[in-house]
Amino acid sequence: MRQTQQTRPVKPRHMKLSTLVTLMVAAVMMSVLLSIHLLYFVQIDDFTRAHLKDKALAVARTLAENPQVQHGLTLPATSNIIQPLATSVRIRNDLLFITIINMEGIRYSHPNPQLINQHFIGSDFLPALQGHENVAINRGALADALRVFTPIFNAQHKQIGVVGIGIALNDVSAQVAKSRWNIVWTVLIGALVGGLGILILVTRLKRILLGLEPYEISSLFEQRQAILDSVREGVIAVDEHARVTLINQAARELLPESAIHALLNGEKNSETAVMLAGLLDTLHHGNAHYDEELHVRERIMIGNTVPVRSHQRIIGAVFTFRDKTEINRLMQRLDGMVNYVDALRERSHEFMNKLHVILGLLHIKHYSRLEEYVLQTANNYQTEIGSLLQKIKSPVIAGFLLSKINRASDMAHRLTISDASDLPDYGSEQQVAVLVTVLGNLIENALEAFDEHNGGDIHVLLHYQNGWLTCEVGDDGPGIPTPMLETLFDRGVSSKGEQRGMGLFLARQQTEGLGGRISVESEPGVYTQFLVQIPWNKGNITA
Repeated sequence: MRQTQQTRPVKPRHMKLSTLVTLMVAAVMMSVLLSIHLLYFVQIDDFTRAHLKDKALAVARTLAENPQVQHGLTLPATSNIIQPLATSVRIRNDLLFITIINMEGIRYSHPNPQLINQHFIGSDFLPALQGHENVAINRGALADALRVFTPIFNAQHKQIGVVGIGIALNDVSAQVAKSRWNIVWTVLIGALVGGLGILILVTRLKRILLGLEPYEISSLFEQRQAILDSVREGVIAVDEHARVTLINQAARELLPESAIHALLNGEKNSETAVMLAGLLDTLHHGNAHYDEELHVRERIMIGNTVPVRSHQRIIGAVFTFRDKTEINRLMQRLDGMVNYVDALRERSHEFMNKLHVILGLLHIKHYSRLEEYVLQTANNYQTEIGSLLQKIKSPVIAGFLLSKINRASDMAHRLTISDASDLPDYGSEQQVAVLVTVLGNLIENALEAFDEHNGGDIHVLLHYQNGWLTCEVGDDGPGIPTPMLETLFDRGVSSKGEQRGMGLFLARQQTEGLGGRISVESEPGVYTQFLVQIPWNKGNITA
C-alpha cells in the first residue's frame, strides 16, 4: 500500500521593504526623468537652432550699432576699415562668416578677402535691405549655413547696409549632438542622486519601522487585533494629546453609548470624569493607577491606568478595566464551592464518628442497640440531608445551603428549607452564581441581625415554575425600619455602620442583570421577608 505524502502549502515569498521601496521609487524617478528628457531630446534640434540664431542675431545687432562699421560703409569697400573688425569678431565667436553689405549688395568684409568688393550671393538678404531682420538656411560662397541678416542704420536713422552672419550647419549638428550627450549625463547624474536618496529613505523607513518588514507589520497588527478582541477586559488607549486611539470590543460592551461618544469626542461627563482624570494624570505626571473603582451608572468597574513610554518620553496612556460584579460573581462561585467542600468534610467527620460507634457496638456484641443506632442514623440522614438533596437538585446550591444550615446552628440559630421547595438543576453558571450571591447576602444579613443570646429562625423557599425561580428568605429578627425600606438596595445604605451597604446593592444589581427582580417586606420587631425572582432555564427550557 503506497502512502501518499501531504504536500505543505508553499508560503508566499514576501518582498523586503528595501527592495519594494527601491523598485517603486526608482520606477517613478526613472519614468519622470525619461519622460522629461525624452521630450527635451525630441525638441533639442529646435532648441539648439534657436539658441544659435539668438547668438548670431546678438552679434549682428552689436556690429550694426558699431560706429566703425557705420563709418566704413560711407567709404569704398577697399578701404579695409570693416574687414579687420569683422574678422576679429568672427574668430572670437567661432562663426562661418561675417559679411558687411552696403545697400547695393557689395561686400565690405568676408573670410575670403578676394570676395570683398563683390556682390553678395543669395537673395535671403533682400528683406534686410528693406529694414527687416531675416533668418534663413542657404549656401553662399563657403558652405551650407544658418544665415542671419540685420539692417544697419546711421545716426540719422537711414539704412546704409546689412550685417550678415553665417553659422555652418555642421556646427549646428555638433551642437545638437553635444546637447543630446548632456541629456544622457543629466539622466545618469539624476539616477545617481536618486539612488542615494532611495538609500537614505529606505534606511530612515527601516529605523522608523523598527527593522520590521511590511508583512511582519501586517501580521503583528492582525495578532494585536485578535488579542484585543479576545481579552475580556475593556481597553482604552490615548495618545500624548489625550485623543482616544483605541477602544476594543469589550470596552464598548461594558460602557454605555453615551460614555463611548464622550470619549471619542473628548468630552467630559459624569460617566467619564474619573476615567479622564486618571488618564490625564498619567499623561502629565507618568503616575500609574491600579485597582481603582469606577462607577458608571449602576455598574462598578475596577480599572488600571499605566503610561506608554518611548525613549523615556510619555507618548500615551492605556486604561484597562473590568466589571467588578463579574469578579464578585467569581468570588461567590468560589465561596459556594468552598462551602460545599466544608460541608462534605464536616459530614465525613461525622460519618467517621458514626462508624466508630457502630464498630464499638459490634465488638461488645450489643446487636439490638446496634440495630437501633443504625436505624436512627439512617432516619436522621433521610430527614436532614436526604430531604435537602431531594428538594435541591443543584449540588452547588445544596452544598451552599448545607453549609449555611451548619453555620446557623453553630450560632445557635436555625435555618430551615421549606418542604415545598423544588429547585431543579436547570440553572446556568451565571444563574447559579447570582443565586449564591443573593442567598448568601440575605442569609448573612439575617444572621447578623439576630441577638447573640436569643435563637432566631430563618426559612428559605425555592420554587421553580415555567423557567422562573422564586426565592423567599424570611426571618423573625428585629426587622428593618420603615424609612430605610425605600433606599435599602442603594449602594452604601446599611444600619451596621460605615464601609457597609454593598451586599444588597450587588444582590439587586446582579438580579436585575439577569432580568429578574427583588423586593422586601418588613415589620419592625416582627419579621423580614425578601422575594427574589430570576430566570432559571439555562436558555433551553421553554416557559
